[in-house]
Amino acid sequence: MSHLCSMTRRQLFAFGAAVTTASLDIVPDRAAAKEETMRKDIEFKTQDGVVLRGWHYLPEQRSGKVPTIVMAHGFSAVKEMYLDKFAEVFAEAGLGALVFDNRNFGASGGEPRQEIDPWEQVRDYRDAITFVETLPETDADRIGIWGSSYSGGHVLMVGAIDRRVKCVVGQVPLISGHNNARRLIRADFWAGLHRMFDDDRRNRYAGKPPSMIPVVAQDPLAPSALPTPDSWAWFTETGRTRAPSWRNEVTLRSIEMFTEYEPGSYISFISPTPLLLIVASGDHLTVADEALAAYERALEPKRLVLLSGGHFDAYVKDFEQASTPARNWFVTHLKNR
Repeated sequence: MSHLCSMTRRQLFAFGAAVTTASLDIVPDRAAAKEETMRKDIEFKTQDGVVLRGWHYLPEQRSGKVPTIVMAHGFSAVKEMYLDKFAEVFAEAGLGALVFDNRNFGASGGEPRQEIDPWEQVRDYRDAITFVETLPETDADRIGIWGSSYSGGHVLMVGAIDRRVKCVVGQVPLISGHNNARRLIRADFWAGLHRMFDDDRRNRYAGKPPSMIPVVAQDPLAPSALPTPDSWAWFTETGRTRAPSWRNEVTLRSIEMFTEYEPGSYISFISPTPLLLIVASGDHLTVADEALAAYERALEPKRLVLLSGGHFDAYVKDFEQASTPARNWFVTHLKNR
């Protein structure tokens, strides 16, 4: 680890975190009794046998089966990091929601812990859809998907390849891992970064444990996946106040796989499924211009919502501006369909 840290100083960069905001204002929790009526714990198995755990939200008043939204968080984040707030907004509009922790994180199973494989997470979204179809409260013909940041890229993939999905919302989505990384890593750092990836691969092959790096660090020049002051402030504060299961580390291979992931290449294949993109104009992590260019490649029906803040603001400061159009999009294309 000391060898890794010495080689990564000033080389690791800000990724599209599936996380939240530079603001530390906390959205007040709803009454516990109301949560109990809306939410219950669930678990289900993926096709490769990993147990994923999360929450199932239902409208307090409903008749018959309900449209349901499948939701997961992004880079290293766990469901307690404000996904409950989005699910509550959807449930109050008469929608169900299935919220789950990604494999290897939070309450879900999976090994190695703290490793983020985007393709596995895409497959897990599809297994979550299969599971939610089996629930007696679900209208299996009206399933939507929501994702943010890294999972905002995942829902572009899932919406393009899984026709059970009838509506897609991608919030501050990752479009191109390669282009995003090229924007955030100095050109003269790439050779050293690839050497680190190669050394880690050789060590794994020899049976050694994976190399790990912090997600955030107080010193933005220290080794971390998200070396920005707002990332440090939000993760540490939200981990302390809302998400004690969050851990400040990921495998180095998670970063390598990030640079290889190209969800935006599928965006034109989503049509005719309705697509809403929510883009933060000040986003410098999953950079806004990449998302805007991807939106132009998408086919109808589609809608673009522009937030004024940065990548993380949609979760707290701009929560209403992000959650309301998502809710309305799902109501229009699922509930009122």
